Amino acid sequence: MDLHQKILELKKKKNAVILAHYYQVPEIQDVADYVGDSLGLSQKAAETDADIIVFAGVHFMAETAKILNPNKKVLLPDLMAGCSLADSCPADAFQKLVEAHPDHTVITYVNCSAEVKALSDIICTSSNAEKIVNSIPKDVPIIFAPDKNLGKYIQKKTGRKMLLWDGACIVHEAFSIDKLLKLYKEHPGSKIIAHPESESHILETATYIGSTAGMIDYVKKHPSEKFIVATEAGILHKMQQEVPQAILIPAPAEEDNTCACSECAFMKMNTLQKLYNCLLNETPQIEVSEVIRKKAILPIERMLELSK
Repeated sequence: MDLHQKILELKKKKNAVILAHYYQVPEIQDVADYVGDSLGLSQKAAETDADIIVFAGVHFMAETAKILNPNKKVLLPDLMAGCSLADSCPADAFQKLVEAHPDHTVITYVNCSAEVKALSDIICTSSNAEKIVNSIPKDVPIIFAPDKNLGKYIQKKTGRKMLLWDGACIVHEAFSIDKLLKLYKEHPGSKIIAHPESESHILETATYIGSTAGMIDYVKKHPSEKFIVATEAGILHKMQQEVPQAILIPAPAEEDNTCACSECAFMKMNTLQKLYNCLLNETPQIEVSEVIRKKAILPIERMLELSK
């Protein structure tokens, strides 16, 4: 019996659900019950009736699932699968900023630790950040953290001036504008689609800017066209499955690597073997202290309510 089949049988036996992010390796995406972006994964985590949640993603995503499901086992195939963006916003430093601006509403991007969520008024994802910001009265000042690139993009979209935390995702800052423009010339008529965590000069080249789910939806609406995709290259697997006739080209990274694209080393730490092992042994488990969980769940629930 192959590993894929063993996982499916274990999952059924243990009443487990496998949630996977679009940036996971293809074989994990193919065994998952649901593949999605941060918003979709949060929504699925909130509504599941499974006893065990195996989160094929990175640490902050599994933490969010545990915050929403304190009485369920939440497993992460590799406990070291972190996030450069979450790491760029230490809770102690962020707390000082929040305390120095008590009149500000604190909006944090879901890519942050449970401790940072606990310091927040409302959480957002790239899918709903514009809507969340627009839900705050115009006379109320806003702290937006931790992604400065997403913050700058949302400022431009909403016209709101926000106090931005100086954080970023190394994957989305790795795109080379020179290589991108060269690639675009080599593929006349192609459309550049980009994730808003990318830097401003990359976003200025894009025909469409949106979340991972938004990018897939956009390609679905233009199925016979050619796209240069400026986000983590793992999205290409699901995108190609959804729109097989589209021509998809990963946007080039500054540094040469195995695929000449931008990949998240943290996302790729999870493997099918690790997923099987964690489901078999029900470890490693994600734990969040009850003090932090009770504070962190409030801004997450506000986001989910606004995203209905």
